[in-house]
Amino acid sequence: MDKTVFNDISYGMYVVTTNYNDKKVGCFINTLTQITSDNPIISISLNKDNYTNEAIISAKKFAVSILSIDTNKDVISKFGYFSSRDIDKFENIRYEIVNNLPVVIDNICSYIICEVMDVIESETHDIFLARVIDTKKISDKEPMTYRYYHEVLKGKAPKKAPTYIEEDSSNSVKYRCIICGHIYDEEKEGIKFEDLPDDWKCPICGASKDKFERI
Repeated sequence: MDKTVFNDISYGMYVVTTNYNDKKVGCFINTLTQITSDNPIISISLNKDNYTNEAIISAKKFAVSILSIDTNKDVISKFGYFSSRDIDKFENIRYEIVNNLPVVIDNICSYIICEVMDVIESETHDIFLARVIDTKKISDKEPMTYRYYHEVLKGKAPKKAPTYIEEDSSNSVKYRCIICGHIYDEEKEGIKFEDLPDDWKCPICGASKDKFERI
């Protein structure tokens, strides 16, 4: 099976957020679908091992921020590659409290407030069906797509994402960020990894050089 075929499916980029155990939690997703238009219902998918999954099951409500191409990279780094178990992802990130939910508003297009109607279990992920109870347009910025994230920002899907595919690391010297999975390809970049300055950072999550492993 050629799993790269799934890269031809169109995806957006979103941050889903909620409250849990007196904490604001959230994560990066790229699987959101509008199911109905009248009394709108959407669906999202989250890995069962994801802390935000556990939080939404408990809270039975969540917010979705639709990211733009101008969204701060700190939003992508914090919500995409770290766990709310370990850090406060909202620190130094612009957000508002809407319907008692934390909503990321940092250079986003719009947001959606939802109440969970049902949870459908699959092997590794849960699918949440949710009724939309509120929305707001924040800007007319261009929405960020998965293709833009992958081809322009050179971002990778986290291992817990439903779209994660292990990449072929043959044919050239490459280094992988152990935080976000970004691949530094010496042949494409034209500079050996060891020749990069000591203060060089991962362009996706901001990790330092010592967080890269040769593959």
